[in-house]
Amino acid sequence: MTLPFLYKSQIYTIPTPKSSKILMNALAKLKPHVVHGSLTLSTLDFRLPEICQALNLPLIATFHPPFDSKLRNFKSSTQFLTYQLYAPFLAHYDKVIVFSRLQQELLMKLGVHKDKLAIIPNGVDTVKYSPGVSCLKSQIKAKRLFVYVGRIATEKNVEALLKAWKQLDMGEQSKLLIVGDGPLKPSLEDFYGREHNIYWLGFVADEQKRIDILRAADVFILPSLVEGLSLSLLEAMACGVACIATDAGADGEVLEDGAGVVLDTQGVTTQLKTLLPLFRDHNEITQLLGQKARQRVLDKYSLTSNISQVEKLYQEVLERKNISIMSHL
Repeated sequence: MTLPFLYKSQIYTIPTPKSSKILMNALAKLKPHVVHGSLTLSTLDFRLPEICQALNLPLIATFHPPFDSKLRNFKSSTQFLTYQLYAPFLAHYDKVIVFSRLQQELLMKLGVHKDKLAIIPNGVDTVKYSPGVSCLKSQIKAKRLFVYVGRIATEKNVEALLKAWKQLDMGEQSKLLIVGDGPLKPSLEDFYGREHNIYWLGFVADEQKRIDILRAADVFILPSLVEGLSLSLLEAMACGVACIATDAGADGEVLEDGAGVVLDTQGVTTQLKTLLPLFRDHNEITQLLGQKARQRVLDKYSLTSNISQVEKLYQEVLERKNISIMSHL
């Protein structure tokens, strides 16, 4: 079922005035055991607890907005407002799924009780996303392949990577692939092109093609100013790619203790100008980091583990609800 809306984007949704009633009637008819909502900056997020309480339905939320707990730039300050807005209302949900310890700590500082929060990270299909053979490097005549996958938008800080690459002159045998689309792509593409061995692939809808790109890559780079828990980063790690990412959101937590290289969100270009030649010239470093990245995903971020944890949480919430009902009889 699709609820009617006045406006919808990747950032927020404005539902129609009738949406609440339509949703309530649909839930009353469906009678689910559990309602699980993904909170995406919609006024319905604040009405949903009231609706489920009226229908006596257990309610779980997934809350995954990007953040930077250190508030080091304007983008992170803007995202922090989202957390401040939602924190008082999360108490009305039976459980709230967050993706990392850092996100849990941020919400607790804003007054959300620890018992309301369940840490369940994003998960990757580690069979599908795995090391394998790819012909891409030979097709573009690359000895060393560096890859970015994501939106081409301000918060992703892609230009910091592009500046470092252009200033270094990495040589003809090193290529940088930019995979993704977004509002900054047209302007950046004009200044950072093939003459610098930078290839713009745009948005790649075919999943197998994206996997082939990651399997060909030597290094995956994510220079974001704010993040949640990047699924693109986890997919690259699962494919055995050496990863460099900022400590925005939970990405630094994913790469901590040697599973990758963690950058500060301040001065990303300067840091990359040191690291990129090192990764270009030392294959043994990228191989070792790729192995550690793959193992980290197998240990903590597999899709199988994610599903098991969500199922366990459903059971826990249902049992609590049944106990609550019995106590009132």
